[in-house]
Amino acid sequence: MKIIRRNSRPVVRRVLNAGSGPKPSRLHPIFASRSWEHVRLDANPAAEPDLLGSVADMTTLIADETFDAVWSSHNLEHLHDHEVGPALKEIKRILRPGGFALITCPSLEAICRSMSRLDVEAPVYVSPAGPISALDMIFGHQASIRAGNEYMAHRTGFTAERLASDLMEAGFEAVRVTAGSGLDLWAAAVKNKAYQAGIEDELRRSSLGQVLFEGAVLLL
Repeated sequence: MKIIRRNSRPVVRRVLNAGSGPKPSRLHPIFASRSWEHVRLDANPAAEPDLLGSVADMTTLIADETFDAVWSSHNLEHLHDHEVGPALKEIKRILRPGGFALITCPSLEAICRSMSRLDVEAPVYVSPAGPISALDMIFGHQASIRAGNEYMAHRTGFTAERLASDLMEAGFEAVRVTAGSGLDLWAAAVKNKAYQAGIEDELRRSSLGQVLFEGAVLLL
């Protein structure tokens, strides 16, 4: 006899896009399936986010343990230095026990190495905002700032060691940080170590695994 479960629905997980920028906001491909609900957070009203505010203080916007993942793409460097710790603690707070944060940001070490042999104003790559130079990666996208968008300014920076240390100090129990294929860093931070193996298996099945698990990885 065939059993039909009339009320069975696919499990939907929630991912917070922290510092989403304007629509269409990009997510890492790992979050592209319909099993992920996308919520956009940004401090800039012009971005028309779902939630208006800073990742450094989400207490009035998001309850504890209500997201399964946080995607932070080139967001942390826009915070003031003293806001980084509170922001990472906020990210951990809103994650469910089996949750994880996926973070990418410029690598100060890689940028400084490249500046010794490159024109600091020459384009290194092209982003949706336009050509990006080494100068943009350190201080923020100069064209956007000139146009009056102060939200694009960079106020701090990271090496792999610093980002890993900050994530551990925020309370994440398992952290991987490595250099990306460009002048960037990638980090995966798991809230509870009991879920580490399952989350790492999920990440390995994506193209991200080639970055996080096949390169020179800092594991804490």
